[in-house]
Amino acid sequence: MKMFSSLKHLSKPTSDLTSRFMSSQVKTAIVMLNMGGPQHVDQVHGYLHRIMTDRDMMQLPFQNTLGPYIARRRTSEVQKKYAEIGGGSPILKWTNLQGKLMCEKLDKISPSTAPHKHYVAFRYVEPLTESTFEQVQKDGADRVVLFSQYPQYSCATSGSSFNAIYSYFQNKTFPENLKLSIIDRWATHPLLIKAIGSRISDEIKQFPESDRDDVVVLFSAHSLPLKAVNRGDAYPSEVSSTVHAVMEELGYAYPYALVWQSKVGPLPWLGPFTDDALKGYVKQGKKNFILVPIAFVNEHIETLHELDIEYCKELGEELGVKNIRRAAAPNDHPLFIDGIADIVSQHLRENKPVSPKFLLRCAHCISSRCYESKQWFSSVCKSK
Repeated sequence: MKMFSSLKHLSKPTSDLTSRFMSSQVKTAIVMLNMGGPQHVDQVHGYLHRIMTDRDMMQLPFQNTLGPYIARRRTSEVQKKYAEIGGGSPILKWTNLQGKLMCEKLDKISPSTAPHKHYVAFRYVEPLTESTFEQVQKDGADRVVLFSQYPQYSCATSGSSFNAIYSYFQNKTFPENLKLSIIDRWATHPLLIKAIGSRISDEIKQFPESDRDDVVVLFSAHSLPLKAVNRGDAYPSEVSSTVHAVMEELGYAYPYALVWQSKVGPLPWLGPFTDDALKGYVKQGKKNFILVPIAFVNEHIETLHELDIEYCKELGEELGVKNIRRAAAPNDHPLFIDGIADIVSQHLRENKPVSPKFLLRCAHCISSRCYESKQWFSSVCKSK
């Protein structure tokens, strides 16, 4: 068996609130929202604790007790996984690099809104949303763009990040002079699609020429509990739209499927699961695969460990797969950097601070926090 692991992708790449925003040192702040990842193993427990106690991410019975218990039980296992990919997640390094390159482009293509500065706001590990906004306040930006780094919107990920910002401002007076706006989803932006297509094409070229026509492309995204899907979460349909746009970019040249990874707990989740799909296709006689992280814009534990080690290496060897590779995440691909700069530039030009879709709750939403958060964003995200 020829097995190609993609570990190579782990590259090193209060004073008054209102007054802080009035002496502007940064004209446009772009806050890049993501869940984050522990940069070293000592952060793993705190990271898991925040995830397991976040009711936007998951709903557990007796969550204030059960969540911390699960976090403690899983800490050593997860620490081992981070140790196996170099001792920590590279997501902060990648996000900072992406933000730096994006702002350099924005200063050139949108001089009227320059200078631009990126900020990283992680949900479960430093730099946390709260500390990031403290820094934004100190820098005194005229305008703040909340830029979700999840191309496809989910209440559990994007929604949780936006709710954290809502919570941050609940005990503070929102600055009247601040212009706040939201980029909440961008699943089919042409340059995102081209960047992913380019990553796939580059990896296909690494297969023996005689095997390239037989490669099955498996687009893998983080799964979601079926309870959330049935509630009306937009994530599955938006991930599907990305997949079909990428395959259109590639001329539908390869057989492909959308599969789901990272299921946690005993409840039913959206499938088919990535490992089960590999097993099923091998039984059907398929021997060549490429795994594509379709909902992740940079490398982290789900790509570097779950896809590279658990599936490409360990499962690939177990199944006797002939060739299995993993396409890199967009990372600092020039097309991707052009894409996120274009998304922000277009957003700044259009002067549409919040999309109607963002303000629409899921059909069966019963979360008062979701309702209150969207009402708040509707009131503060105004054209000015």
